Amino acid sequence: MKIIGLTGGIACGKSTVSKTLHALGAYIIDADVLAHELSQPKQPIFNVYVERFGRAVVTAGGTLDRAAVAQRVFSDPAVRAEMDAVTHPLIRAEAERRIQAARTAGERAAVLDVPLLFEAGWDVLADETWVVAIPEEEQLARLLARDKTMHESEARARIGAQMPLAEKCARADIVIDNSGTKEETREYIGKVWSERIIGNS
Repeated sequence: MKIIGLTGGIACGKSTVSKTLHALGAYIIDADVLAHELSQPKQPIFNVYVERFGRAVVTAGGTLDRAAVAQRVFSDPAVRAEMDAVTHPLIRAEAERRIQAARTAGERAAVLDVPLLFEAGWDVLADETWVVAIPEEEQLARLLARDKTMHESEARARIGAQMPLAEKCARADIVIDNSGTKEETREYIGKVWSERIIGNS
């Protein structure tokens, strides 16, 4: 089984690429989904955030207030580093468990969909890395369009919190330019899948 590490800048369209790969037959392990599952009440990440920030990050319904957490984590690099040091190992352990499950099930390829693939050192889990990229100004515009409540300064801070996209592209085995049409992107992914996954299985 081949493991593809999939990443890209925020708002570059990584989710669309992941869906396309799933449609082609890839087993998807999405770090954000794992984080969401582990952030449910009484789950490990939920407990970490409540212990660190108190009930201010819990909604009236008892679930995690993601906006409140994001505000605290993204506004302070030291707090972000502190939280990442605790939460990333929890998510990674679950990802590794699912990689093993996919291997046991005889999957052809597993996609490790991780926003901070390189930053968190998860690229070592992958046989090759694929990066989804668009120009930075388009990235900013997409992020602001996606979240109407976000101010431009906050959007730039989120983009700036990640490794520069140019550096990710330089480290990637495959760069997927997602600045064209969805059809062009899907066509390119299909070509790469045929060459690197089907052709090598």
